Amino acid sequence: MASYLKSTPTRDGMFGDYGGAMLPPPLEPHFKDIREAYDRISKSADFIAELRHIRKHFQGRPTPISYLKNLSNLSGGAQIYAKREDLNHTGAHKLNHCMGEGLLAKFMGKTKLMAETGAGQHGVALATAAAYFGLDCEIHMGEIDIAKEAPNVTRMKLLGAEVVPVGFGGRSLKEAVDSCFGSYIEQADTALFAIGSVVGPHPFPMMVRDFQHVVGIEAREQFLEMTGDLPDMVAACVGGGSNAMGLFSGFIDDEDVALYGVEPMGTSSKLGDHAATITFGEDGDIHGFRTMVLKDANGEPAPVHTVASGLDYPGVGPEHAHLYRTGKANYTAADDKEALAAFFALSRHEGIIPALESAHAVAFAMREAPKNPGKSILINLSGRGDKDIDYVTETFGFGGDH
Repeated sequence: MASYLKSTPTRDGMFGDYGGAMLPPPLEPHFKDIREAYDRISKSADFIAELRHIRKHFQGRPTPISYLKNLSNLSGGAQIYAKREDLNHTGAHKLNHCMGEGLLAKFMGKTKLMAETGAGQHGVALATAAAYFGLDCEIHMGEIDIAKEAPNVTRMKLLGAEVVPVGFGGRSLKEAVDSCFGSYIEQADTALFAIGSVVGPHPFPMMVRDFQHVVGIEAREQFLEMTGDLPDMVAACVGGGSNAMGLFSGFIDDEDVALYGVEPMGTSSKLGDHAATITFGEDGDIHGFRTMVLKDANGEPAPVHTVASGLDYPGVGPEHAHLYRTGKANYTAADDKEALAAFFALSRHEGIIPALESAHAVAFAMREAPKNPGKSILINLSGRGDKDIDYVTETFGFGGDH
């Protein structure tokens, strides 16, 4: 029997009932070209060798696993470990797929990379890839996120990217995607829309997962080497879900490892106060693919809120919807208060300042550890919190005594 990763998705990009590619006719040939180019290079020894070289000598991979001894003692119960994607070059997991997408763009003869960004980590990573490969770069970002994530906006501009502010609708991640798609239609002959998560039309949910698979491969080997066993629980934050699919993919065929996606509960369970798509959403279409979506009274994608800009999306990767429906992964949520408490706890007790997105996974581990004595929890620390420190301290102070 074929392993899960070998058999999923289907050739037309379906993860069970989810995925696919619903595109305006002008974009259909361009996405067909992307699919065919990816099919060719993903099995090319030259491409794989170049990507491995980049990961080792430019990104600084493999990233380590850290045993969070102090946080484990503080929480009580299970032992907590973290896969340190915050130590990947540019400070998050996003560069894993951006360098792959940059290589793909070069292979296809494109001269420009373009994308949406929420927290700015994907934007920074793509601007980095564009600089590395000598390509132009255009990043669309909601005005709310531009204000919240100022350090990343500065980084993108320093790296040579054009940052396009998006001022309509909720002025956050969904609108940035809408804006970028509109701009891409005009430039699809020369540009590659390097989608920033396991979302969008096929082949992006599969392609981004494949590029992020390195996280799961490394983590599985490292955890076995450190402990002689596999973790009992593996957890990661889920907005679109790329960091989670990267980690999950290393353990997806291990029946003894429970997978947990942690969604943002925001300030309450009321529609518009959170971005917990799997927890509260229903089947629907968004941005050219079928998945679970948070919908308003008119059946349109609902407004969302979370303290973490990178999780601020009313949809979710189609593979996560599939893993939820088939029971291969579990989905829960952490609210803004829990995420902030975890942000301060990890900073204060481990000397690691996490991204607010990753702090949702830390919150999950701190909540579940006391209930699971004798077990181990591996979380994906998907990014570092440099981008968030001004926003957090100006809005919430320093988390108690300092």
